[in-house]
Amino acid sequence: MSTHSDSSPADAVPADSRSADRVPVLKLKRGEDHRVRAGHLWVFSNEVDTKATPLTGFERGASVRVHTDRDEFIGYAYVNPNSLIAARIVSRDASQPLDSALLHRRVASALRLRESLYQRPYYRLVFGESDRLPGLVVDRYGDLLVAQSATAGMDALRPAIEAALAAAVGEHRLVWKNDSGARALEGLAQFVEAAAGAVPRDVTVHEGAATFTAPLTDGQKTGWFYDQAINRDRLLRYLPAGARVLDVCSYVGAWAVSALVAGASDALCVDSSTQALEYAERNAVANSVRVRTRKADAFDALRTLAAERARFDVVILDPPAFIKRRKDAPQGQAAYRKLNQLALALLEDGGLLVSCSCSYHLSVEELMHAVQGAARQSGRFVQVLESGGQAPDHPLHPAVFETRYLKALFCRVTDDSAADASRQS
Repeated sequence: MSTHSDSSPADAVPADSRSADRVPVLKLKRGEDHRVRAGHLWVFSNEVDTKATPLTGFERGASVRVHTDRDEFIGYAYVNPNSLIAARIVSRDASQPLDSALLHRRVASALRLRESLYQRPYYRLVFGESDRLPGLVVDRYGDLLVAQSATAGMDALRPAIEAALAAAVGEHRLVWKNDSGARALEGLAQFVEAAAGAVPRDVTVHEGAATFTAPLTDGQKTGWFYDQAINRDRLLRYLPAGARVLDVCSYVGAWAVSALVAGASDALCVDSSTQALEYAERNAVANSVRVRTRKADAFDALRTLAAERARFDVVILDPPAFIKRRKDAPQGQAAYRKLNQLALALLEDGGLLVSCSCSYHLSVEELMHAVQGAARQSGRFVQVLESGGQAPDHPLHPAVFETRYLKALFCRVTDDSAADASRQS
């Protein structure tokens, strides 16, 4: 556990008592206000009129008023002069600057949404831009909150964020898991620390009829992937009794264990992490089921299973993002197509393929194209039964397309009729 703190100076964000008209102005170039006016929250550095308002004149994480070239107010934002995204809008109300009162209202609003959706306190409480708190993520595990700040502006607001969470949630524990790669883009250090006390090793999650444990300090993201909860629930409607399930890139076995609890007869978890598979086995035992595990690269594992003539009724592909930058799209699309092709070879006639992508730069149409390309190469016929996205605790901001990233295709797979005819002849 690190105790590193990398916040900007306290006066980088206006205090409640500070007059809004004392907040410095960040002016946009002529014609660069259309996207932000349409509702997007990001201001890119090349959109700023640096002659009128040099970016170098701002403290990292400072609060600013964003103006057009005609000095029309657009909104309050926080700024980072060293980032491609130079500013992020947090308020469009000229009477409401970025202060603790605004944070309290935003967190309270986010909590009301989640409490209307979930009976138990296990969900993503704050989802960045979609909750008008850009750069901030908070996941809730009962009385434990795990927060991630990806920007200098949110780092500067840490004490105010902690106060807003306390006011909304009441008694709780809070861990800042600021170890994401996104912080490097903002020039921020990575660290994990508790707001008070020690950082717990694990988080506990109640999802559907199952209970899970996931690693916190050494785990992915905040420890759990709440965004897939709705898709794991969707799986159950398609799951045949006694199904044999293959969970590829399983992490701690959420898909596999959920399927077993719902009546699957066998499940194999494949992941490259020994720790993740150990947690998958623990989660199975905790839910009175049994999983098999195999430590391997996903592509290698699928090839090996094909050589072993293994067959499954359900194959779930939930890989990490293959496309992290737009320029990686061609290579990433080829990877999705190959992974799906290898999976199709393992499915029984009439089996179910759940093909997921968390790559923002891959659209659902492109994922469907990858699955169809894989089907043609495999001599299989695929019918997409349903297209899923992220759970409602990860709401979409209609003007910020970057908030829509998760895709999940539920596909029925049968033998291609042309391939059947070829075999019979």
